[in-house]
Amino acid sequence: MFGLTSQIRRAAVSVPSNIVEGCACDSEAEYLRFLNIAFGSLRELHYQLNLSKRLGFLPSENSSLLEPKIVETEKVLNRLIRALRD
Repeated sequence: MFGLTSQIRRAAVSVPSNIVEGCACDSEAEYLRFLNIAFGSLRELHYQLNLSKRLGFLPSENSSLLEPKIVETEKVLNRLIRALRD
């Protein structure tokens, strides 16, 4: 449980950190690279929270609050990445 908690915290911090770091880049390609890293961390966080729920570490009430926020964030970030690619 300690290891999973640590991974969740790292993934959750990684998402906005990579977005901010990408904003500081000089090129759009570099910004896009950091957005992709952020998206990967977000997907990792999504999986880890689902795993926590299946293992009984995360109550369903908490999961039902977090799930829509993560899904919405994935959609927004994915749209931004696609817009920059086009």
